[in-house]
Amino acid sequence: MVARRYLPPLFSVAPMMEWTDVHYRTLARLISKHAWLYTEMLAAETIVYQKGNLDRFLAFPPEQHPIVLQIGGNNLENLAKATELASAYHYDEINFNCGCPSPKVAGHGCFGVSLMLDPKFVGEAMSVIAANTNVPVSVKCRIGVDDHDSYNELCDFIYKVSSLSPTRHFIIHSRKALLNGISPADNRRIPPLKYEYYYALLRDFPDLKFTINGGINSVVEVNAALKEGAHGVMVGRAAYNNPWQILGHVDTAIYGAQSTGRTRREILQQYQEYGDSVLGINGNDRPNVREVAKPLLHLFYAEPGNGLWKRKADYAFQHCKTVKSLFEEALVGIPDSVLDAPIGGVPSGREDLFTNVHDLMPPPYEHDAREEEALYA
Repeated sequence: MVARRYLPPLFSVAPMMEWTDVHYRTLARLISKHAWLYTEMLAAETIVYQKGNLDRFLAFPPEQHPIVLQIGGNNLENLAKATELASAYHYDEINFNCGCPSPKVAGHGCFGVSLMLDPKFVGEAMSVIAANTNVPVSVKCRIGVDDHDSYNELCDFIYKVSSLSPTRHFIIHSRKALLNGISPADNRRIPPLKYEYYYALLRDFPDLKFTINGGINSVVEVNAALKEGAHGVMVGRAAYNNPWQILGHVDTAIYGAQSTGRTRREILQQYQEYGDSVLGINGNDRPNVREVAKPLLHLFYAEPGNGLWKRKADYAFQHCKTVKSLFEEALVGIPDSVLDAPIGGVPSGREDLFTNVHDLMPPPYEHDAREEEALYA
């Protein structure tokens, strides 16, 4: 499932539109050596139509490995072309988006989570993607869509996609999606989490790999999921909104590495070198200081001076032309004791989050032989 030279994806950072860009991933990699990083979702059409400008969308520093490219789309020809074009950038895995509930993506049967209603097409798409890359492929999906939310329907999707394609890795967001007009934010909150569906998939598909996603907000909860048998855990907004406390414990608490003792001041010194080296590389003053420094706004989450740092940075974005000058102006609000402190102890979390999950699992999946015949018809 993974490239041999990297540790397995016990922990990964979820693909998040307008958040997990190349700048955030640079910060994440400075904090954690072993976390698997995902790009924002890129539409296959964007890659195809921007063929002459691909570095802007696909290039990344080599330090960001292991890294997964997530693509979306519903046109087989464009998915094939996009994957072939992306292969030149040497991502470690290609992931196909079957989980985004945004109306812009999933509305009108376009792509994203609505594709879960057409597993035969997803199988064909994954075969096309796999045929145009030499790295593993995976699918990110929900546990259901609207009223198509039974465990058997989820299993039908997994069974059909894995039978029709080389897909052996699924990332399961353990909520269904509602496509009746609620916002993507509400889709992350309103449908109930059903972790028992995820653990039942481990039981019923022992030859596949599954990563759990949804509602997991601390390293303690990541380890709780792994203790109950999860193959891997994906964390989204918590890793963006509090990168120091989440990513800062990944290497030691999850992968068993020794602490480096690094401080946020050291992280910022390295990030400054990166940030000032990429300002304006896309032309028209893009990226600018605000875009490059955006992920840093959450580096001092819940620390003394955090509010002052954000206010000063927001003001400095209006006139600072370098990351260095931004730091000189805005970091004065952060005490030296915060800047120079290594990562502390692992924050508390819900150790019992998955305690009873095996008692809640649905009955084992039994696929319909007639469905199998229709699948290959």
